[in-house]
Amino acid sequence: MKPRITVLTLGVDDLERSLEFYRDGLGFPTQGIVGREFEHGAVAFFDLQAGLKLALWERDSIAHDARVPKAGRSPTEFTVGHNVGSKQEVDAVMIQARNAGAKIVKPAGLTFWGGYAAYFQDPDDHLWEVAWNPELLPEG
Repeated sequence: MKPRITVLTLGVDDLERSLEFYRDGLGFPTQGIVGREFEHGAVAFFDLQAGLKLALWERDSIAHDARVPKAGRSPTEFTVGHNVGSKQEVDAVMIQARNAGAKIVKPAGLTFWGGYAAYFQDPDDHLWEVAWNPELLPEG
């Protein structure tokens, strides 16, 4: 298996609500919900960067497709890291996330590893870390 990821899928309880959070609140580009004509098919895709998409898919549909029982939420199983170019950008993204309806679970501050970071949870409790890491600056 080659180490390449093309889609990160987050399980959600309310696809419309989550679409609004990511599209309207965070400004992620999307064509909206597609696949409504298929049972368990409705999904929203967002372009993140070249070759990588974020998908939102209802938890029931993921459980059905993977043939596993639906489990409860566990925010600590997976985090999404969003690296930015400055401490000020961390603060700005956190304000945008809060205004979009995110729950701020860790305010921005200096980290033990020499950076500056914060955490928020989306409407389905997924954890996003917004970080400025002087050793891992984003391109562009």
